[in-house]
Amino acid sequence: MKFFIDTANLDQIKEAEELGILDGVTTNPSLMAKEGITGEKNILNHYLNICKIVNGDVSAEVISTNLKQMIKEGEVLANLHPQIVVKIPMIKDGVKALKYFNDVNIKTNCTLIFSAGQALLAAKAGATYVSPFIGRLDDVSNDGLVLIEEIRGIYDNYNFNTQILAASIRHSMHIINCAKIGADVMTGPLSSILGLLKHPLTDIGLAKFLSDYKKGN
Repeated sequence: MKFFIDTANLDQIKEAEELGILDGVTTNPSLMAKEGITGEKNILNHYLNICKIVNGDVSAEVISTNLKQMIKEGEVLANLHPQIVVKIPMIKDGVKALKYFNDVNIKTNCTLIFSAGQALLAAKAGATYVSPFIGRLDDVSNDGLVLIEEIRGIYDNYNFNTQILAASIRHSMHIINCAKIGADVMTGPLSSILGLLKHPLTDIGLAKFLSDYKKGN
């Protein structure tokens, strides 16, 4: 399973990279705004700064909703750096854009996936990644993990190369459960990734080892 971090915060990306487990980064306009990054020039420059930290795919989202503008924006993003993956919304023109970018060998991430049917369309159009938002489904009393299972089954049935990128990860158990189901990638906050480190028995065991060592010295 690949580990992506879902943020535009450079310090958090650096910390995840230093762990030695980071495979990529996902971002969106909301995350950029949270870091005070506004304006096209500043946003593009921030993507470059992210690419300097991580040696993996970096999803950069278009903000247009019509085909012509999505293609225009996507080409600008793709030309920015080889690691950039163009993030496209799951709408009708978005599916058309996925097909266009697939035909010209530009990697894509289809975002805002909330159903197996949407994931099937994205895969048919040639998306590199699909991003089912499991946390947001949980928020409206739907089990996001069930969606991951459905997509995994469909993709395995037909040998689609599209990777399932489990998004809207809220906690560490989301990561574990997605790994059990067979999601190809997870993306979430640094806190969810660091949560995998924690176990009370580890803390108790380490404290005992250190205590015993001090007794003998």
